[in-house]
Amino acid sequence: MFPGKCGLRPVKIQYLALGILLSRFYKNMICYFCFSNRSCAFSERKNMAVIELRPETECLWDEVSLGEVMIRLDPGDNRIHTSRQFAAWEGGGEYNVARGLRRCFNQRTAVITSFVDNPVGRLLEDLILQGGVDMRYVKWLPFDGIGRKARNGLNFTEKGFGLRGAVGCSDRGHTAASLLKKGDIDWERVFGKDGARWFHCGGIFAALSATTADVTIEAMKTAKKYGTIVSYDLNYRPSLWKDIGGADKAQSVNREIAKYVDVMIGNEEDFTMSLGYEVEGVDDNLSTLDPANFKRMIERVMKDYPNFKAVATTLRGVKTATLNDWSAVVYAGGEFHQASDRQNTEIYDRVGGGDSFASGLIYGFLKGMEPRMCVEYGAAHGALAMTTPGDTTMATLKEVEKLVGGGSARVDR
Repeated sequence: MFPGKCGLRPVKIQYLALGILLSRFYKNMICYFCFSNRSCAFSERKNMAVIELRPETECLWDEVSLGEVMIRLDPGDNRIHTSRQFAAWEGGGEYNVARGLRRCFNQRTAVITSFVDNPVGRLLEDLILQGGVDMRYVKWLPFDGIGRKARNGLNFTEKGFGLRGAVGCSDRGHTAASLLKKGDIDWERVFGKDGARWFHCGGIFAALSATTADVTIEAMKTAKKYGTIVSYDLNYRPSLWKDIGGADKAQSVNREIAKYVDVMIGNEEDFTMSLGYEVEGVDDNLSTLDPANFKRMIERVMKDYPNFKAVATTLRGVKTATLNDWSAVVYAGGEFHQASDRQNTEIYDRVGGGDSFASGLIYGFLKGMEPRMCVEYGAAHGALAMTTPGDTTMATLKEVEKLVGGGSARVDR
């Protein structure tokens, strides 16, 4: 006889294999030691989630993002400084996550930001609504006629090609989102009355002004009060920090924010410049990567921030603007998991790839997947998002699942 680990009853050893098969078939709804449902003691330990989420039934939102959304002006195959035509997209590091979760993964999402009420602001509204993201919490500011008091941000971005890297030139000073301050948003309504299972913010929004980091912390404190999971993408941007203290200021701000984070996300540069963790074996151009070095770095991060339930990082080896090695690592539940290593991934537009990784990762956690599958969904979604133009995803859940399952790029007919 083999003792039942749950303590309910022993089972014969020859039945153990059958129990394991049945538990997998029924997606872990039964215990493979005693054949009872998951309410038994062993099943409860076995199925204990790495991240405990609020029930869907008590929340209006699966995910809410706080951040600036700008008009992206894209010259296509041309250069910013020579183009006579630009395509208009909406984009923002934090918003892109909400849009990916809504558009690709069919989750209920909302964005919290601020716009000036003029035709540019209404263009942003139209683009956001096309993506299905709810805007009820957006703060609208009156237009003063020329944008002296507040304005909407513009982001000129060219995608690069071959040896010519992507280039971004943002025009975002004194924007409505950068003017947000503590008390502007009714966080009790967002997380208490309405309810959200997941809250996402990032280092781009925190760097916009002297007040936005305080807004970030204010939101996180209220989110945690109601049991909402908090994720944060470090998203270090030198252009945002260079005039207000550089990397030293970035580290000071982000180390304080990190105290309230459950899931920390970033890449090699983000963890170095935003939190001060050096990654061994990475050259100055960030063109090479070794997952083992990132794992050692994450171990140090987890030791310093025991509040982190998971840490995830994308692994990008840049060979050319259009040819990257692409993977990702997540540490959760005391274990490391690496996504499939996609060597020589062809890139059409890399902007938003990290945000799409974050939305795929979060989707996995929202659906109760094991961490190893969460990182696979994140990496697959990020890879697919980089095959199309614009900041935001055009991928479908079916395409993500196909790539996670090892599918190829053969024609689907």
